[in-house]
Amino acid sequence: MAELTLDTLVDDGGFSERARFENQAILDELERKKKARNLAVPTDDGRVKARLREIGEPITLFGERPADRRDRLIYVLSQIKSARGDDGRMSEDEASSEESEEEVEEFFTPGSLELLEARRRIAEFSLPRAQKRIAQQRIDSKLPLRQIIDIRKRVFGEVKRFANAGSQLGDERPISMVRFSPNSKLLATGSWSGGVKIWNIPSCSHLRTLRGHGDRVGGVAWHPKATVSLDENLVNLVSAAADENVCLWSLNSDAPLATLKGHEGRVCRVAFHPSGDYVASAGFDTSWRLWDVKTQKELLLQEGHSKEVFSVDFQNDGALLASGGLDAIGRVWDLRTGKTAMVLDGHVQGVFSISFSPNGYQIATGSGDDTIRIWDIRSLTAPAAIPAHRSNVADVRFFHASELPAVPVNNDIEMEDQTATPEIQPETEQERKYRNGLYLASAGYDGFVKIWSADDWQPLRTLPADAGKVMSVDISPDGSYMASGTYNRNFQLYAQDGDA
Repeated sequence: MAELTLDTLVDDGGFSERARFENQAILDELERKKKARNLAVPTDDGRVKARLREIGEPITLFGERPADRRDRLIYVLSQIKSARGDDGRMSEDEASSEESEEEVEEFFTPGSLELLEARRRIAEFSLPRAQKRIAQQRIDSKLPLRQIIDIRKRVFGEVKRFANAGSQLGDERPISMVRFSPNSKLLATGSWSGGVKIWNIPSCSHLRTLRGHGDRVGGVAWHPKATVSLDENLVNLVSAAADENVCLWSLNSDAPLATLKGHEGRVCRVAFHPSGDYVASAGFDTSWRLWDVKTQKELLLQEGHSKEVFSVDFQNDGALLASGGLDAIGRVWDLRTGKTAMVLDGHVQGVFSISFSPNGYQIATGSGDDTIRIWDIRSLTAPAAIPAHRSNVADVRFFHASELPAVPVNNDIEMEDQTATPEIQPETEQERKYRNGLYLASAGYDGFVKIWSADDWQPLRTLPADAGKVMSVDISPDGSYMASGTYNRNFQLYAQDGDA
């Protein structure tokens, strides 16, 4: 046994004293952060700069954005209050003054007459579609349980047969986005080289390269009524990139039909409104923007996220838009009024992908916290949280069925009553409508593509990519194919394999 000496006791005491000091410092910092959350700080950047000037701090630092400046003001004020021994709470007069100022600040933002007219057209477009969707959902709710079970077994049986049908070297840099055309015969890929390429499906043969961006392409979307004709000078595609531009494309030229400028930072994702008349874009300037396709004018600059906006998606009705940001928050916007319909607060890392279900009331978000969350805008809750991947969920997509039935009827299925042949077609049509939105796919940085049922959120199929991170995934509207884009410059095509 070691001899206990006075020097040993002194050393032990020193270590104990140091540990107590470090623990106290940690506790003090936690208490400071707790009090900082109670601080009321202006959201207007001009008022933030004015407050920094009052307390003797620089009004801006090199490369500092408005959100960072506000965070710095919160930190400095919390340090000052901590040094003074304040509890971080404002007096009643200060609170009422701040509250009144905030009310004035958030009252409204003037808009243009073009935006007013667009909101009217969106309302006129969305209301009949919502009525049609609700009528179909009422029909679906009356289906016999046995028929629902049979449809689920058949659809999920097809989904479980998906297998890797081929891989294609898509570009010299990572493939950041893959999207199928409305007729499921073409695939558009966007890459970090700045190019957008069009591929034939299922041969994966290269058809055309669209060159108009000077930096990484982050978003690609097809016009919902894309003619997919090389002879017509119509808008068929939209893309966005880190060069701060949004480009509109036809398929008869390598150059864009129009370039939409306005963002003051990288543009990540784009989406077409179901009417095809508008485009939404998400940018690193903490805003998403709404554009008129016909006039190529910016109709709306919408703020509301404290950090970069990474993803956007429209509801099928056309009335709502969902945005996801690197502030770990998603927001649902009513395009007819400009108000926030729901705040999607639950992730602990940035929201990289967002997708509306065809049912119109559920939203899936994929995040850097490796999870998918399902949100219900009827109850303003998140009924499900899926531990989806072992690394970032880069993309999530519900299955949106095409307007026309593309999956042929399997005549090999045995019928209990052969005399019921004349009634097969209505049942097949009902099945086609019911399968819309019945499952979703996700892409993860763990190198896998996964398919999930959209009623009980259980995994149906896990598909490995060639290697590395999977950056994007999509399901063809006819339900026959899936595609994924990867960091190793390839894109994979998945098809149903009877041997799988």
